[in-house]
Amino acid sequence: MTPQCSASISVFFPAYNDAPSLPDLIARTFRTLQACADDYEVIVVNDGSRDHTAEVLHSLQAQFGPRFRVVTHPQNLGYGAALRSGFAAASKELVFYTDGDGQYDVGELPRLLARLDHRTGFVNGYKLERRDPRSRIWIGKIYNRFAAWMFGIQIRDIDCDFRLIRRQLLDQIQLQSTSGAVCVELVRKLEMSGWEFEEVGVHHYPRLHGLSQFFRLRSLATTAGQLLRLWFTLVAVPALIRREPRTA
Repeated sequence: MTPQCSASISVFFPAYNDAPSLPDLIARTFRTLQACADDYEVIVVNDGSRDHTAEVLHSLQAQFGPRFRVVTHPQNLGYGAALRSGFAAASKELVFYTDGDGQYDVGELPRLLARLDHRTGFVNGYKLERRDPRSRIWIGKIYNRFAAWMFGIQIRDIDCDFRLIRRQLLDQIQLQSTSGAVCVELVRKLEMSGWEFEEVGVHHYPRLHGLSQFFRLRSLATTAGQLLRLWFTLVAVPALIRREPRTA
């Protein structure tokens, strides 16, 4: 199957203190989209960055013009809030997102487009090899397995933020999470939609700039609390409803 060269697609990046990685990332994104889409836009959600991200984005707006837009959170609201703002800002038929830190290669987007057909609601990447410190690799494996078991998720790599989703599918779901728990909520609700999905192996690269915002005590605590609430609403309550005896 060949990439959908006539695709209408929004590409967005949540960004927090990602000033060093954004210029190359955005330039590569425009080169990729010019080759595989007719109708496209690029959006960065600046989630209250404290470095020079705002200045870098202002310069990029002047360079790339109206196809490039910026959504700004005056303060840091969390990864989930940044994703929700990106989805709300996206206006095209397909929506793709990945992180603004440059650990994924946006040049692999055509591989996801090639797997999309009329039955497919979303295409999810999975890391061919995780290029992080060993401690993060093991924590990531445990998190993936635990979340998949807890929520009954089928995709193999829940925290691979390299996703292509149909706009009409996103319109069917409503996200609540503000933390990293949003990935579990998003994938679970996408799977519950009834659409088919595809998975594509993608490359993962070492972080060259900044620090992960997920592996902080406060972030982990917030994510854990939101995961528990999600489990209650998406797993426990539906199970109780199914078990209730029917009255004549």
